[in-house]
Amino acid sequence: MPDLLIELLSEEIPARMQARAADDLKRLVTNGLVEAGLTYAGAVAHATPRRLALALEGLTEASPTTTEERRGPRTDAPEKAIEGFLRSTGLARDDLAVKDDRKGQVYVARITRPGRPAAEIVDEVLETTIRAFPWPKSMRWGDGTLRWVRPLRRILCVMTRDDGAEVVPLEIDGLVAGNVTEGHRFMSPGEIKVASFEDYAAKLKRAHVVLSAEERAEAIWHDATNRAFAAGLEVVEDKGLLAEVAGLVEWPVVLMGRIAGDYLDLPPEVLQTSMKEHQKFFSVRDRDGRITRFVTVANRETADDGATILDGNTRVLSARLADAKFFWENDLRVARAGMKGWLEALGNVTFHAKLGSQRDRIERIAALAREIAPAVGADPDEAKVAATFAKADLASEMVYEFPELQGAIGSYYTDHAGYEAEICAAVEEHYLPLGPSDSIPESPLSKAVALADKLDTLAAFWAIDEKPTGSRDPYALRRSALGVIRIVIGPPGTSLRLRELAVRKIAAFLYRDLRGGTSDLSVQDLDRLMAYRNEKRPDDIREDETQALELAYAKGDDLLAFLHDRLKVHLRDEGVRHDVIDACLTGDRTDDLADLVARARALNAMLATEDGADLIQLYRRAANILAQAEAADGVEYSFGADRKLAETDAERALFDAIAEARPRIDAAMASEDYPAAMTALAALRGPVDAFFEAVQVNAENAILRRNRLNLISEIVRAGTRIADLTRIAA
Repeated sequence: MPDLLIELLSEEIPARMQARAADDLKRLVTNGLVEAGLTYAGAVAHATPRRLALALEGLTEASPTTTEERRGPRTDAPEKAIEGFLRSTGLARDDLAVKDDRKGQVYVARITRPGRPAAEIVDEVLETTIRAFPWPKSMRWGDGTLRWVRPLRRILCVMTRDDGAEVVPLEIDGLVAGNVTEGHRFMSPGEIKVASFEDYAAKLKRAHVVLSAEERAEAIWHDATNRAFAAGLEVVEDKGLLAEVAGLVEWPVVLMGRIAGDYLDLPPEVLQTSMKEHQKFFSVRDRDGRITRFVTVANRETADDGATILDGNTRVLSARLADAKFFWENDLRVARAGMKGWLEALGNVTFHAKLGSQRDRIERIAALAREIAPAVGADPDEAKVAATFAKADLASEMVYEFPELQGAIGSYYTDHAGYEAEICAAVEEHYLPLGPSDSIPESPLSKAVALADKLDTLAAFWAIDEKPTGSRDPYALRRSALGVIRIVIGPPGTSLRLRELAVRKIAAFLYRDLRGGTSDLSVQDLDRLMAYRNEKRPDDIREDETQALELAYAKGDDLLAFLHDRLKVHLRDEGVRHDVIDACLTGDRTDDLADLVARARALNAMLATEDGADLIQLYRRAANILAQAEAADGVEYSFGADRKLAETDAERALFDAIAEARPRIDAAMASEDYPAAMTALAALRGPVDAFFEAVQVNAENAILRRNRLNLISEIVRAGTRIADLTRIAA
């Protein structure tokens, strides 16, 4: 069985596109070959700045001969229908067979397709792949019609067998496939003939091309860390930058240089960001954490061991850092004046056409942070101050040049403005978490500002109906929702009634629109309106106010459902059963996510024990009987049972067991110790079973029946305080 080697040699491919392109080449070619009837044992794809390569092992020599039996019209069908069937099969009428069908006799065509040699199929599949390759951006060159990310220079396509290698005949826009590649553009120019993948990889290595991106990255990191270690320094790890740099070179040569002393006082984040974004340099720090040197990776060896390259890079870096220093010094003057100038400037920066300016947004976040602060253990006044300046750096020159520094550089400016360290930390941390594996803010003050920022964003866009749809999420609302979830559920957890917060924020937006956007709804007015609604006093609210408030509640419920959907994904990734999540998403505390998660985790753990099985069995048995009785009688049995009416020992034993368990359950629920509450409830399994075996619940005596149903109700209501256990799978 032959092996197949494909290489597409071009001008430099952008590093960010290489990994995806290698995967696409592998996917498109292998899928095309399989669809054409070929099989293979294994495939591996590689990418360098100048080439995409694909190697397949164990390719079949040819596709198999296939026979398809296609049912046609009945033999007495109209002539046009029969002629159409003949045209579609390419057969004559004499070639058709006749079979009996339940509706009569029908024509049947047996179409045999002979197998095709692998080379012929590879030719077609590769041409289709090249012409339809899904580059994010592509170009045309010369007079041809072919599009590629950069001009395509060579196509190598070789099938290797034990008796030698065969070039697959292929021509696209004047490019004829062959068995020739090229080595390093500068260190080994010229043609290289290859006969197999092993021959190809070995000859490229001798021609100063490392084919594997992983091998290039490993070599870069190994040499960089060794150079830094020899100087008593440490390279700042950056896996994204490492992958990018590995895509910029075919023969990595690591060089380490010094940062000019004029720039060593810049914040390390500024040095690192400037070197990474503009120069693709790695930062190197000393034992005190100061960034004093840099690592650059050249694409060639030189006679002077890279001295000229390093000198040029150092001069370019100094120019870049001079700009950064200029921004830094200008910003410090504004920061030391209290940053008020930035806040005023943000009043002229639109956050969203329907949501006002960035200054408006800051004021909303500051008010919400002050409201949230007590729930997370932060000082309300400090939370308002931290939130006020959390986004002030958006108007700074440094953030304009390096947007990724927002928050981090803002903490330096807040420090220079004279604020406490905790407020500075909140400015930096309020964007956290940025992803599912990112850390969450640690201090209560940082949590208050971070939650206010994310909740304001969610409520604002829900108010104007700009919600995520499918894969479209232009305002990163899913990320904001996950951030809220991760901060609230902790550790430690934060009890926060999100529905009320969401309704209040959304209502404020809706009432502002109601008033023509001229004034905000005061907290007192909103409290009054919500109280009137809950007390069912519609005469105290204008009709338009009622409509706006009802809409706010509907949007708030929709936002809470969105948070629940994100929470389900988070908990399932954590290993919590889906039926457990659904069971806990009931009751009147589903907007307290910390409480909800505590119940779900406790129930999930309990179900793995014997107590969990007892809990579900006793609850399901009691809940079924109670539900049937309440449905039949049209009443709710929740008025308490009287032990004096008990007639049997089993009935009295259950009364006593519940009386003994009740204070333990109540205390556990009050302290949110849900495992203890469920354990105490599960301990009732024995008395409950004995009760159902010895006592007829639906007694003829109506008083006894009602008393027994009220007794069962106490068990069910206790379980329901944790979750709707009927939703747990048997």
